[in-house]
Amino acid sequence: MQTIIPSTNSLRPARSSAGAPASTGLFRKPHYDCQDLGDALKLTVFVPGVEAAGVEIASRGPDLTVTARKAHFVRVNFKALHLENAQRDYQLRLRLGRGLDYAILQAEIAGGVLIITLPKKQFAADGVTTPARALNVA
Repeated sequence: MQTIIPSTNSLRPARSSAGAPASTGLFRKPHYDCQDLGDALKLTVFVPGVEAAGVEIASRGPDLTVTARKAHFVRVNFKALHLENAQRDYQLRLRLGRGLDYAILQAEIAGGVLIITLPKKQFAADGVTTPARALNVA
């Protein structure tokens, strides 16, 4: 009889249930790419299987949170196939800083690729920030 013994890795700190957020296992982190366009930041997030209605973009201070939920279908002849990880929704949390104008961001999704354009704030000589011009994403 074979016994599976869990490995104990002393380099990894033990996880406590009190310190972990409640939504840790509900989401997975999508692949993404950032490009600096000079007067804006272009964020490309790969979220296959997500419709435009399932995307939520929120900002809080210097942080941007993108939550993308898939449409979950339950079939009549449902049988568990251990697809829990493939069917999880996406959540991406990035600390992008205070130099971006989150209020006038533009987003577009097509074919499972979400493109978010965040204009940079322009700083005047007197230290007052003025928003950069809004970019149209084609």
